[in-house]
Amino acid sequence: MTWNPDQYHRFQAARSAPAHDLLAMIPQRPYRSVVDLGCGTGEQTLELARRFPDAQVLGLDSSAEMLARTPAGQAANLRFEQGDIAQLTGTYDLIYSNAALQWLPDHPALLAQLWRQLAPGGVLAVQVPANHDHASHRLLTATADEFTDELGGFTRFGTAQGASPVLTPAGYAESLDALGATDITAISKVYPVVLRGADGLIEWTRGTALVPYLSRLGDADAARFLESYRARLHAEFPGDRVYYAFTRVLFTAIRPS
Repeated sequence: MTWNPDQYHRFQAARSAPAHDLLAMIPQRPYRSVVDLGCGTGEQTLELARRFPDAQVLGLDSSAEMLARTPAGQAANLRFEQGDIAQLTGTYDLIYSNAALQWLPDHPALLAQLWRQLAPGGVLAVQVPANHDHASHRLLTATADEFTDELGGFTRFGTAQGASPVLTPAGYAESLDALGATDITAISKVYPVVLRGADGLIEWTRGTALVPYLSRLGDADAARFLESYRARLHAEFPGDRVYYAFTRVLFTAIRPS
């Protein structure tokens, strides 16, 4: 996927609010090794490095475009690498991920993998969007169904009908408990965003949900895809104002020593 940092940051304040809440949920402990999975342009990674100056902090992301905008060099204990979350190696005292794990399938299995890479006494802190049942996502899936051939059968989450792998807060809590976690906190929170009608929703999704589709289409097909999606959104949201109840799931857990 080809990410556009400028498009993503058009709504930077709205996208950053859940990250700040997740950072506040992290307990103060003597971390020595920290990884930020799907770090994007690295703002939260830098915050982690400054908050935990005795830790070595790694920001990992698959996008060269995003990593080119990271604050590398702004903290002595901070570094960034290009890589795949699913191929993460090493053991960490704090595994942090803000708005990235929703792109990976099978979250119970993913949690089990990350748990094995969490040091005894370590903390897992994760935030994922949970708006897959919103009309903007349902209509995006319907649009993708029209372009099955052009997309080569791609579905957003690599699952049948592009079903989201994101669990409920209870689902994450239960999975973490099964792994032996303690001090589990799992919550759902709405971060409302007011957008300029259907066109505002297009601009919002161009920074995230639209990326894997448009990245797989040539210019002409991408333009047709956008117009088909836009028509569906205008039919669903005919006014010039959309209250987007952007929902996130946040959770933290500790691996016993």
